Amino acid sequence: MSSVDAEDLPLFAPTKKVYPQSVKGRFRRAKWVILALCLGVYYLLPFLRWDRGPNLPNQAVLLDLANNRFYFFFIEIWPQEVYYFTGLLILAAFVLFLMNAVAGRVWCGYLCPQTVWTDLFLAVERFFEGDRRERIKRDEAPWTADKLLRKTGKHAVWLLIAWWTGGAWVLYFADAPTLVKQLATLTAPITAYVWIGVLTFTTYSLAGIMREQVCLYMCPWPRIQAALTDDDALNVTYRYDRGDPRVSVKQAQRLRAENKPAGDCIDCNQCVAVCPTGIDIRDGSQLGCIQCGLCIDACNNVMAKIERPLGLIAYDTDDNVQRRIKGETPVYQPLRARTFIYAGLIVIVGGAMIFQLATRRTAEMSILHDRAPLFVTLSDGSIRNAYTLRLLNKRPDSRPFALTVSGIPGIRIETVGLPATADLRPIVTVDPDASREVRALVTVPAGTAIDKSQNITFTASDLFAGEVVSVREHFFAP
Repeated sequence: MSSVDAEDLPLFAPTKKVYPQSVKGRFRRAKWVILALCLGVYYLLPFLRWDRGPNLPNQAVLLDLANNRFYFFFIEIWPQEVYYFTGLLILAAFVLFLMNAVAGRVWCGYLCPQTVWTDLFLAVERFFEGDRRERIKRDEAPWTADKLLRKTGKHAVWLLIAWWTGGAWVLYFADAPTLVKQLATLTAPITAYVWIGVLTFTTYSLAGIMREQVCLYMCPWPRIQAALTDDDALNVTYRYDRGDPRVSVKQAQRLRAENKPAGDCIDCNQCVAVCPTGIDIRDGSQLGCIQCGLCIDACNNVMAKIERPLGLIAYDTDDNVQRRIKGETPVYQPLRARTFIYAGLIVIVGGAMIFQLATRRTAEMSILHDRAPLFVTLSDGSIRNAYTLRLLNKRPDSRPFALTVSGIPGIRIETVGLPATADLRPIVTVDPDASREVRALVTVPAGTAIDKSQNITFTASDLFAGEVVSVREHFFAP
């Protein structure tokens, strides 16, 4: 047995805490703007009002579980329309695929909730404990009153942010101003407090404690992205054709004076220090790179100080690096077969959903035939079937529907206790945003030649708006 086999090697390397350093630059500014927009929308959207008329909630975005409705501005989704959510998920997947094909994991670096909240928590940490070197030094030092005070303040603000994150989430499920008052007076439903507690814990744990571990081990997207990317997708790339061999500033100046090769990388490790996942981008494309571009800002700042061209680290492709080594012109092709396919799928799915929303009916009807008995023969020889009709009104005003039935000569429909039109069509009035069940008796005159089971068509016509809903059913006979 070799000495290596005899050693008790650990299966997993211990996790090292990452201390990201602050950095200034255009990508950092872009991340701050996106962070502010994302958090602003998330925290404030429940308080945005949208007038839908009387008897309907005026919250712009509301998932009304009590009444089984989802409201999004002028759109109202009913439970039977859950396929819209399926369409949104499919659309979101294709958008992610397109983003990945064009610019790699920019979703992870700029828009992912884990990234957004982790950035916010890191800003709080820097406020209380200082930048990278100060935090490392403080963590290695023994406990003091100052250290305890700073740690306590940091975790207290983290918990406050996490609590408000959970609180904002539950506001999407009830009228926000009302629920805020109930939460403040401890009169809110117990489920609201439970969910706030759960989301407070998860936000605090994921954004404050686990941070990059979520991206490295918990999230499946890096693995999916690795299978979807190609050689033409932009990724944060260390241009080793420029950077290597790595030498100090003084050595580089001396080598260039002697007309010897010297890379622009001075091995300052600033790209590693600012990385939120702690990787070294100079080692090539890695699972831990979230394409945030902070290493680009750090490297550009260093290049500017030593008066070398910017862009040693940049959004680029490995193919372009090889082209530059060969003396060829770099090429970037965002418009290619893969991006056209993804864009086409987005247009198809998005267009289908928009068309369906624009043309969907505001009334629906379902019919249930009585099973026992299937039919009744009356004393005059006519045959009668009984049905239960459910009419659904998706509009915010009451609507009268006139019922008719067709498919057999002489067939007629009757209801009990309902008014009728001049031509004896029963009228069913359905309340706003509600449904109504009615019993309907359908009769075929004696002597009518019909099969044992024959198709008939029920029709409900809106007497005001003119919308017509038709449903086919069976009429049974001896």
